[in-house]
Amino acid sequence: MASTAKIAKTDDKNGHSNADDQADKEHQEAIEQIDEVQNEIDRLNEQASEEILRVEQKYNKLRQPHFGKRSDLIAKIPNFWVTAFVNHPQVSALLNEEDEEALQFLQKVEVQEFEDIKSGYTINFTFDKINPYFDNEVISKEFHLNDTGEPSSKSTPINWKSGKDLTQKTATPSKGKKRTHDEQESFFCWFTDHGDAGADELGEVIKDDIWPNPLQYYLASEIDEEVGDGEDDDLDDEDIEDEEDEDEVDEDEEGEEEGEGDEDEEGEEDS
Repeated sequence: MASTAKIAKTDDKNGHSNADDQADKEHQEAIEQIDEVQNEIDRLNEQASEEILRVEQKYNKLRQPHFGKRSDLIAKIPNFWVTAFVNHPQVSALLNEEDEEALQFLQKVEVQEFEDIKSGYTINFTFDKINPYFDNEVISKEFHLNDTGEPSSKSTPINWKSGKDLTQKTATPSKGKKRTHDEQESFFCWFTDHGDAGADELGEVIKDDIWPNPLQYYLASEIDEEVGDGEDDDLDDEDIEDEEDEDEVDEDEEGEEEGEGDEDEEGEEDS
């Protein structure tokens, strides 16, 4: 009986071993199949990216004539771009009074994306030739991916006129604007800041927010004024209505008092 028990136990171990081997084999096959499916998904994603890039390039070219026409029309409006910048909450926080004065000579802003849109873009700032601050007519800042795939940036050196270099000054904040620091760095320091090109917030704001529709920010102050005027009109209407209601109440009270007076006189005559 003992011998029979030993044989049965050995068979049981072999059964478990075979089951484990089968499970491992199925596990490995499943991983290989998942990897194959994932490779197919990655291939489709890559294909989709290429097609999306072609579509973006196509419509980027179609937009260029409209951007050009818009720039020509904007050039007819004095201080368009400085007004749009001042009305934009993020950009406004970077401007001090001297920056705003210098930006009054800004005539044109243009964003040019590279043919391979993902590889970078350039922002061009065109200024009036008669500019008391610097000699440059165009100042550019370019963002791109270098050969290693790391983001980097470069910009046009600004040829400041004597005593006009705003990047060497500590300007006082504009009135009514809150600053997070006691000293406000000039907006123009951005052109020489290449520390973190991959996370340049101002560049992204100009490219993705202001450039697509600058008119909404130019008109922002006018819209706010209209809203404010509307609120004042509503308040005036309410005041008028309140005054009319008060007049009606006073008239009713006067009528009641007169009626009571007449009744008292009639009572005295009867007596």
